[in-house]
Amino acid sequence: MWYGLDPSETNKGGTLTTIGYARVSTTDQNLEIQIAALKAAGCDVIRSEKRSGTSTTGRAELQTVLDFLRKGDVLMVTRIDRLARSIGDLQDIVRAVKAKGATLKATEQPFDTGNIYGELTVNLLGCFAEFETNLRKERQAEGIAKAKAAGIYKGRPPSIDVTKVRDLKKKGLGASEIAKALKIGRASVYRALLTAP
Repeated sequence: MWYGLDPSETNKGGTLTTIGYARVSTTDQNLEIQIAALKAAGCDVIRSEKRSGTSTTGRAELQTVLDFLRKGDVLMVTRIDRLARSIGDLQDIVRAVKAKGATLKATEQPFDTGNIYGELTVNLLGCFAEFETNLRKERQAEGIAKAKAAGIYKGRPPSIDVTKVRDLKKKGLGASEIAKALKIGRASVYRALLTAP
């Protein structure tokens, strides 16, 4: 989703553009606070998406921002973890921004990749973001292990009704027809049919 100018209209006539990028991880999280902060920071256009920050894969809005950056432009985020939660991905993004002749800034963190101190700060912040992600995963794994040991961990409820899959198979439907009827993938149909009764 974008706010403000269409990115294809930015940087015409040599004017510099500040492009904002907002991200939250899940669909039930709200982007409005980030968008308001980016607007207040003077962003000409803001792109936003609801995708995990643990990878850059599938983040179309981020790619759009990186594609439209021009020399002298600024990519603005509220915090560095909105861009990436892995130091490797963050460094790739910073390299892509620099290759365009643009800089990276954040509204809540005082850095500017236009100088070596700013780059150092970005790398440190990226390390902290990755550390937080790994720490959260570790705590989650410990919690699951405790729950399993106590016999109270049930895991995620199955998303496929194996009985329905088998019933449709008994009625003579093929995998593609079952998948379409139940709105699931064919691979899920095959897995369900291979599950021991």
